[in-house]
This record gives sequence, structure tokens and C-alpha cells, in this order.
Amino acid sequence: MDKIDNSLLDKYGRLLSLDFYRGLTMFLLVAEGAGLWYAVVEPYFQGSIISAIGSQFHHHPWNGLRFWDLVQPFFMFIVGVAMPISFGKRWDKGHSWGDTFKHTLYRSFMLLMLGLTLHCIYSGEPVFELWNVLSQLSFTYLVAFLIMRKSWKFQISFSVGLLIITELLYRLWSVEGFNQPFTPDKNFGAWMDLVLMGKLSGGHWVAVNAIPTAAHTIWGVIAGQLLISKRETTDKLKKLLLFGIGLVVLGYLMDPLTPIIKRIATTSFTIVSGGWCLLVLAASFYIFDVRKSYEYSGRFFAIVGMNPLFIYLFSEMGGVDWFYDMVDVFTSGFLGGPLPTAWVGVITSLIVLGLMWYLTYFLYKRKIFISI
Repeated sequence: MDKIDNSLLDKYGRLLSLDFYRGLTMFLLVAEGAGLWYAVVEPYFQGSIISAIGSQFHHHPWNGLRFWDLVQPFFMFIVGVAMPISFGKRWDKGHSWGDTFKHTLYRSFMLLMLGLTLHCIYSGEPVFELWNVLSQLSFTYLVAFLIMRKSWKFQISFSVGLLIITELLYRLWSVEGFNQPFTPDKNFGAWMDLVLMGKLSGGHWVAVNAIPTAAHTIWGVIAGQLLISKRETTDKLKKLLLFGIGLVVLGYLMDPLTPIIKRIATTSFTIVSGGWCLLVLAASFYIFDVRKSYEYSGRFFAIVGMNPLFIYLFSEMGGVDWFYDMVDVFTSGFLGGPLPTAWVGVITSLIVLGLMWYLTYFLYKRKIFISI
């Protein structure tokens, strides 16, 4: 495993691009929890640019791609980018592969348990559901770790193999009622959900998405290995841009032969979203690590990215709802008359989002970082 190129580190000894990317992703997720993306598509805003932008922060109903469909791939990809750095530090300290494998197994298990727990909280009763991003990540994280010491050619070949397997399973599955590969609840993924959980997702999500989207975490590992290598900076950027653009173009060209559908993570979706993951990383790397520009704005999001698990769980387990109820008492009370209800909702959500950011800042200043 290559040692990191120290010339790219900021004054805190970190890759600001990595912290920014992770923080931006978490910030967007927390904004959803704060109700911002729902507030901006209220009927009051229909036909305005606010509503048009807001619609991009909601998943596409089926065949198509919106910005919000990229957030989970960002999440899984950035975990992969961080792996060569975090595990590289452990191996430099003398930790054996066996030790880090045990840690990986523990982390994967805990991610799975947390994902299952969140579904129980959502449902208000004990359930067994595997659609949460943490449950999915528990699988992709383990797979990416097991092959991360292989060559980049092997890793790419393995990820392509996962996509081919997924494509064939959907197209060739012949069980009556589940042999329509790209029809909601009538495909292989839906059949597997009935086998695994005895139920279907109300939003047509499927648990086997973990198989194709493992490619996102694997591609993140490869990108992370590229970033910490001793290659020329321009070469790193060229490779990120080349592969990013190539995957985006290929993914769009595959539709409609293989429709771009995030809810069942079709191969075209996985490829095009993987391309966008690489392009966002390239832009972040260039701005924050190469040019070393906009440090303060980058640090704003990076603070959130340093406690990703905490802020995600706090938001999903009701913390953001508690903040919202507290703030809404005052915003509705003081602004409910002068301003339309829709604008009060937007202002409330923005204040809640600010409080959530400050919570991560509070932890950051006290050097409290929660991980598993």
C-alpha cells in the first residue's frame, strides 16, 4: 500500500477534498432530515425555480436520474476512497491483515445492526428489513476490503463481474410473476426480497442493490489508492476525469436498453452514478488539494464529514425532529402571520440545518469523533 503524498495534505494533515466530499454528502442528507427538500416543493412554490431545483432533491419515481439519486452512491463511494488511507495508516503501524480483517468484520456487523435498528425505529416495531444504506454498506465495505490489496485491474474486473451477474439475474430470471426485469415489484430483486424478508418495499427498493453498488465502494478504493500514490498530480486528475466522463457517457448510452433505475440499481444506473462520483471527487481534489482554494468553505462541510456516523444516526433516530419541533414553535409563532406557511417551513428547516451543523462543530472543537 502506497504512502500518502504529503504535499497534498492540509495544515491539519488531512485531505481536505475527502473531508469536504464526505461532509457535503452528509450535509445534504441532514438537510433532508430537516425537511428542507420537502419544504421547497410545497404547492406554493410550484412553477418557480425553487420548485424546479427542489425536485432534483427527490428520487426519480422510476426510469431516470435526478441529483438526489446520486447521494447514496456518493456515500458508498467516499467510504471506499477513505479505506486505503485509514487501513494504510494501520498497516504502517504494524497491524496485520488479520487484525484489520477482524476490525472490518466487526464494522460490517455493526453497520448491519444499525441499519436493521433504523428500520425498526421507522416502523415503530421490530422488523427485518435490509433497504437502509447502512445495511447495504455493511456488504459493500466488506467486499471492497477483501480485494483492496489486489491490483486495480483485478478490482475493476471484479466490479464489472458483479454488474454482469446482476444484469443476467434480472434478464434471465424466469420465476412467474418476477420475470419482468425493469418493472416495479415484478423483477428478480423483488423476488429476493420476498425470500429474504417476506415483504416488498413500498418504494420499490430491493435489498440486492448491495451487489451492483458494491462497485461504487470498490471504485472508491481504486480512486483512493490513486490519490495517495506518488503519481504526478496532473496524472491523477486526468485519470479521475477520463474514467468519470467515460462511465457517465457509457451509463447514459445504455439507457433505454438497460434503463437507468436507481430503485433497483440497474447496471446503467450504477455505471452513470459511479462516473458522477469520480467527477465530483476530481473537482474536490483539484479545488481543495491541488489549488488549495476556498479552504474556509471546504472546512465548513468538512466539519460535518468528520462525524458522519453520529450526525446520520442522530438525524435518523429523531434528533432532527426534536430540533424541528423546538424551532417551529418560534418560527410559526412569530412569522406565521406575516409570511406564507411555505416560507415559514423553509426558514424553519434552514434554522434546524444550522443547528445540526453547529452540533457537529461543537463535537469538532472538543475533538469528539464517534466511529465504530
